[in-house]
Amino acid sequence: MKSKKRIVLAYSGGLDTSIILKWLQENYNAEVICYTADIGQEINRKKIINNAKKFGVKKIIIKDLKNLFVKDYVFPMIRGNAIYEGVYLLGTSIARPLIAKDQIRVAKKFKAYAVSHGATGKGNDQVRFELGYHYFGPKIKIVAPWRIWKLKSRRDLINYAKKHGIPIPKDKKGAPPFSVDDNLFHTSTEGKILENPKNSAPEFIFQRTTAPEKAPNKPTFISINFKNGDPVGINGKKLNPEKILTKLNLIAGKNGVGRVDLVENRFLGIKSRGVYETPGGTLLIHAHRAIESVTLDKDTMHKKDSIMPRYAELIYNGYWYSKERFKLQKIIDQKRNKVNGSIKLKLYKGNITIQSRITKSNAYSMKKVSFEENKTFNKSNVERFINYHKKKLQY
Repeated sequence: MKSKKRIVLAYSGGLDTSIILKWLQENYNAEVICYTADIGQEINRKKIINNAKKFGVKKIIIKDLKNLFVKDYVFPMIRGNAIYEGVYLLGTSIARPLIAKDQIRVAKKFKAYAVSHGATGKGNDQVRFELGYHYFGPKIKIVAPWRIWKLKSRRDLINYAKKHGIPIPKDKKGAPPFSVDDNLFHTSTEGKILENPKNSAPEFIFQRTTAPEKAPNKPTFISINFKNGDPVGINGKKLNPEKILTKLNLIAGKNGVGRVDLVENRFLGIKSRGVYETPGGTLLIHAHRAIESVTLDKDTMHKKDSIMPRYAELIYNGYWYSKERFKLQKIIDQKRNKVNGSIKLKLYKGNITIQSRITKSNAYSMKKVSFEENKTFNKSNVERFINYHKKKLQY
């Protein structure tokens, strides 16, 4: 007997992807394989497995990608000091390429003819997922339910769930829920009261950061150790990438560090307001720039700064696997071998202060910068330097 075709669904076990699972079974003559990438989000393995089994799913795959996510996606992005539109540390954007890559791996392993995701038709994630799918599996079909099904509203989804016996969480009855995305790097919250930019974000939506005014009354001090441009330890203790970010999240979150409220320009042209929490990532970006300031030359730093907006935009738009992003990453990493040392930070009620920069690099010269008279800097050349630039002025 000929086996059914297969579709690999990016599955969380929640209401939306459970509805998608049933919808795929109803509308496609195919076996659905449920795939979950564990990248540090709140995950209930038992719930995922049980919910999928209720629909007769035989293959349920939960893959732990946390360390790989931090090492090969977050850390390269931190090396680029990537910030989108001045404030966003790209927590959702950087996760999608990895999920897409591994989902295609599963699809190839089980000879699936298609993959499916639960990204909505107005958001950026559908682009990010599908560019990743195309890069690794250009011949594999993509099923995007939110763009093709007849369910038009939250009420339609609730009714569909009731019809098919899909459990509906109490907070999802009636009013639309907040849209929440989380992983080891960040948590984002959008929708409901946040859709009107005049409304303040209510305190109850914050999940991993203490309100600054309720943070400890004493400062916390922490050192982040770097080697070849990447964090390798905390307070002198060597840790793997996953554990570094996990520990930094706890320390920074407790001190009210890492909150951002922004209105961003989506790739599809819509403006969207969201609240983001990136506690450990905020420490990393501050510390990384600080260690670069005493280890890299001016031309290298300024070159990195000049390409950063484009680099961040490529990540935001889902172009992690593009030739342009690869090219920019090579520029970013050219002198990463020089970025070694440690940065001590002071955390206090949402604020970060650099306390010390320690490195064996000779990029920073105390002799040259000293206000004391010395022979290492020839001040007689300064007048010629100024006169040269006077000639370059355009009057």
